[in-house]
Amino acid sequence: MKLLRRTLLAVIALALGAGALFYFNPLWIADQQVRLRLWRANVKSEYVEAGGYRLHYFEAGEGAPLLLIHGLGARGEDWSRMIPALASHGFHVYAPDLPGYGRSSQPKDADYSIGMEEKAVVAFSQAVHLPHAFVAGWSMGGWVAMKMALEHPKMVDRLVVYDSAAIYFPADFGAELFVPTDAPGLFRLAAALSPEPNPNPRPLPDFVVRAVLRKFAENGWVIDRSMAAMTNGRDLLDFRLSEIHQPTLIVWGAEDHLIPLEVGRRIHEGIPGSTLSILEGCGHLAPLECWQTATETTEKFLHAQPPLPGGERTYPAPNYRSSSPPH
Repeated sequence: MKLLRRTLLAVIALALGAGALFYFNPLWIADQQVRLRLWRANVKSEYVEAGGYRLHYFEAGEGAPLLLIHGLGARGEDWSRMIPALASHGFHVYAPDLPGYGRSSQPKDADYSIGMEEKAVVAFSQAVHLPHAFVAGWSMGGWVAMKMALEHPKMVDRLVVYDSAAIYFPADFGAELFVPTDAPGLFRLAAALSPEPNPNPRPLPDFVVRAVLRKFAENGWVIDRSMAAMTNGRDLLDFRLSEIHQPTLIVWGAEDHLIPLEVGRRIHEGIPGSTLSILEGCGHLAPLECWQTATETTEKFLHAQPPLPGGERTYPAPNYRSSSPPH
């Protein structure tokens, strides 16, 4: 009887401890779930010294090297759905955390400009012995990837960009959108990133909202610097797109409220022979929320021999939604 009582008390204590951990650290719990899923899919988590930074990265698969570059305020985990899928299609996938993001270095004296991040990706590629690779970037990462294709063309065999910034467009938001300080600001950011399929979505619990806002308070200074560097116009590629000669795939969520589809079409028109894949029912988080369709169009483009002739194709809205959080 005593043993049963002790066992019951131990179970209760464990349950209370787990509940408290989730209450006070819900994002940490979510991170561990994502990392466990990646580990079970044989995705390695590694570090490397490159360009004066200590960079964290994920690596998986064998075959043609494919470098994935995340976007503003993001990290390698944001590719958590596509990394195992692309690895299973015969690619050796690398997904680094850019300086300032994820588990990589956060130097206090850096400007976190597109130029700085592009140089860091080049240094990373050299550190992991990638003289050339397929290079794909999402949002700000697509801008970094396009700059890499221009500045180091021999390092980029083919180029893929997902819902990417890089050219001027009249934005209807300010830099403050990306560093919310209260619940309404957080919900505005979520609405800009993702089309909501449920007209009556369940609100996030208050303790989750508080945890997300704490994270923004801790790391928002990096996002602020990145935004300041991007909006000064020095790295805009409007007049350089025609210099990109690598086979290029442009993947865009048709319902992207942050960077509208019209921007994707302009990039498509500017890069000679490029292919535009439009994903219906998807927003700015297409590589996460619509990862199966994004993987399908990416895999077909990268494996095509000879390269696809270009043009535009629309994919129907998927009948699934990823349950993984964006961060």
